Amino acid sequence: MAGLEPTEFYSEAIAPKIRPVDGLMRYQIDRERREVRVDLAGLLHSHAVHEGPYGCRVIRPDDGFPRSDQSGAPYSPAAQPPNTSPDVIVPENAALSSALDQAFSEPASAPHRWTKAVIVFHRGRIVGERYAPGITPTTPLIGWSMTKSFTNTLLGILVREGKLDMSAPAPIVEWSAVDDPRRHITCDELLRMVSGLNGGESLHSGWKTMFDTDTQMEFDMADQAACAACAGLRAQPGREWRYTNYNFILLSRIIRDAAGGDRASTFRFVERELFGPLGIQNATLEYDSAGTPLGTIHLWASARDWGRLGLLYLRDGISPSGQRILPENWVDYSARLTPQSDEYGYGAGFWTQRGNCSGGRKRIAAGLPADSFMAFGSPGGQYAIIIPSEDLVIVKIGWSYTSNDDFAAVSLLVKETIAALRSDK
Repeated sequence: MAGLEPTEFYSEAIAPKIRPVDGLMRYQIDRERREVRVDLAGLLHSHAVHEGPYGCRVIRPDDGFPRSDQSGAPYSPAAQPPNTSPDVIVPENAALSSALDQAFSEPASAPHRWTKAVIVFHRGRIVGERYAPGITPTTPLIGWSMTKSFTNTLLGILVREGKLDMSAPAPIVEWSAVDDPRRHITCDELLRMVSGLNGGESLHSGWKTMFDTDTQMEFDMADQAACAACAGLRAQPGREWRYTNYNFILLSRIIRDAAGGDRASTFRFVERELFGPLGIQNATLEYDSAGTPLGTIHLWASARDWGRLGLLYLRDGISPSGQRILPENWVDYSARLTPQSDEYGYGAGFWTQRGNCSGGRKRIAAGLPADSFMAFGSPGGQYAIIIPSEDLVIVKIGWSYTSNDDFAAVSLLVKETIAALRSDK
């Protein structure tokens, strides 16, 4: 997906996550056939294939969804990395340059940070960016759960088009029986992680999460939404906040169905309604075997493109050309605190410092402005922080396994960046 060196990626981004079993993992890459095969101690096996503009997909011999023929796939110039990479924009501000230096500082011993990209947008333009060796401004990087904020955007587009009502019961056919208590779950409750579904737990990662039901759904189910739709309730909808990918794969299927019902129509919808208007050129959304977009953790995009998504929210849902992409008030809706998440500070597909919550107060004390909100991915600490009061978007992507997803370094980056830019006034 990104053209990264496999051994380095595995040792930095994968092995620390699955210790102590990483020594039992073996992988084989066949570039000619565009596939990867993995086994764990010779007991568990996985097979992934690359399907052009649709990214990579885990397949099983008996899943009923064979590898697709890409001869007629709807390739788009926006989905193909350009042959040349644009020049890196070096900060003119010495203090900002120092802040970027600090963001890439590496401890002498584990846990490592492995920052891969940092980019700063101020007043709508890039004022500084930096990349690790082998990474360029066009390199697609996995955002993990930053993808959930992207899914929020697609839902907002459907709301603007009048195709979706977030306060209405979610259109999940498996819940349609009149006596099914899940039939009252709304799209808003799915987006805010208060559906009450008895899903897995996607907030933390480690080798134990290899056996979590969320992980099993993501990497071992041909039709992920069908798996999530079968989950029962663990709490009354609206009462309990539980961060689970079950919610977002169901929202992803809703997006697919509203966009036309299959993978190709969803691909065209994303290109036409979002990637094109924002100028996003180095991003790929992946799909499962049932054609559902993986709006949980599977969007690859360059740091610049993650920043362009942040700029959309900084500009209240308006594209650079002045086109309204998101409905009015959608940005405030997205950043508004979900009260049940007080300990963490979660909005609607974004993490938020608004609402005077415990989680937000901790981040504010560390240096994030009170009006800020962010897309956030874990493990590794992927951040796209939107700060309206400073007219600022800061993106940091890496494979960090320091404590708290490298937040101490990220909060320092935010503080130093704000101070540097204020000194230019």
